[in-house]
Amino acid sequence: MSYTIRQVYQHLLKHHGSQDWWPGDTPFEIMVGAILTQNTAWSNVEKAIANLKVADCLDAATIVALPHDDLAEMLRPSGYFNIKTRRLQAFCEWLLAQGGEQAVAEYDTEAMRDALLEVYGVGPETADDIVLYAFHRPVFVIDAYTRRIFSRLGIISGDEGYEELRGRFESTLKGKAKLYNEYHALIVMHGKDVCRVKPRCHACVFTDKCSYISKP
Repeated sequence: MSYTIRQVYQHLLKHHGSQDWWPGDTPFEIMVGAILTQNTAWSNVEKAIANLKVADCLDAATIVALPHDDLAEMLRPSGYFNIKTRRLQAFCEWLLAQGGEQAVAEYDTEAMRDALLEVYGVGPETADDIVLYAFHRPVFVIDAYTRRIFSRLGIISGDEGYEELRGRFESTLKGKAKLYNEYHALIVMHGKDVCRVKPRCHACVFTDKCSYISKP
């Protein structure tokens, strides 16, 4: 018998401790981080955000007004910087068109999520990062770490659609944003440090019921 979704959370929390994630001084900084973290390590995102802060450019209006090349140079550490420049400016244009963060905060959760998914370069994972971490709404973020860990534990097959998995976690946990926040952060920690592509099984708390560990 494999672990349940709730049991995985309990084991991760006991092993790794509370994560206090997502790092960011403001909701806008969290949103920027969600855009920039696509296909890169968080340490690279921090460097890009630091560049924006040093240049006093960490606000939507300034980002929209910046020449592409200037913004791209600041975002260079995050990788794919030309693509991310277009995506970040498109997101900031959308945010300003809505009336800013306070106006978006008035949306109900599904309307907010649907609106974000219409923005250039914003997929389900990025949208849910923003909805959960910047606006504290109860949506469960599904990422590559989630698929890797839970498929290795035999809880999911790993090839389910994003919405199917999100619905499964939310219907099982029936939690608030604080729980989803902590759980996703723990998944990221475990996937990054332990259950890697080449896993560090000796450091894992799930070896007693993990089918993957028995594979050569």
